[in-house]
Amino acid sequence: MIKDEPIGAYLERLASRAPTPGGGAVGALHAAQGAALVSMVALYSTGEKFKAHEARAQAMAARAQELITQSLSAADEDETAFASVIAAYRLPATTEAEKATKTAQIQQALGLASRPPQRLVALSIELIDLCSELKDFGNPNVLSDVAVAAESARAAIGTSLATLEINIAEIRDPEVGAKLRACVALGERAVIDAEDVARGVRQVVAA
Repeated sequence: MIKDEPIGAYLERLASRAPTPGGGAVGALHAAQGAALVSMVALYSTGEKFKAHEARAQAMAARAQELITQSLSAADEDETAFASVIAAYRLPATTEAEKATKTAQIQQALGLASRPPQRLVALSIELIDLCSELKDFGNPNVLSDVAVAAESARAAIGTSLATLEINIAEIRDPEVGAKLRACVALGERAVIDAEDVARGVRQVVAA
């Protein structure tokens, strides 16, 4: 599991010719790091000085911790799903029966491979919402990290959209394709939201 892997070993695998990890894992780690920053800022926004918002901050920190776990899970899920896609494309296709089996297996694998990026888009949208909320009362000494968290969520969505758009081009099931296009549209709007949040935080910090 990626969460148990040393950073150096993970980067070595990422830089190699091994098919996994790839962009999906990178996006998931962007989201996990963004969630970790939200947790940190929220925890620094507790105590006597922030008493009016302490319960809210603690709840946000707890949710951010859950998003870290879910993001890392998406990274592992993506790695497994992509391995299935590779295996499907390597199936023999000499006879008509083999060709039909291979096509069906590829379509099934692509459908499964589209799930982690969809999940990551949803997680990142929630992360952006947390950033937007936290920027209004977070500890000013670490508020700039909310902008970094929002940018991390934006990057996570961007990597997910790249994967989803590739899958849309390959998946033949119109219902699945429509679902993926809807997810892409949500992600594109969320990218704009993340940029707005990050810009707003920078303006507050610079004031």
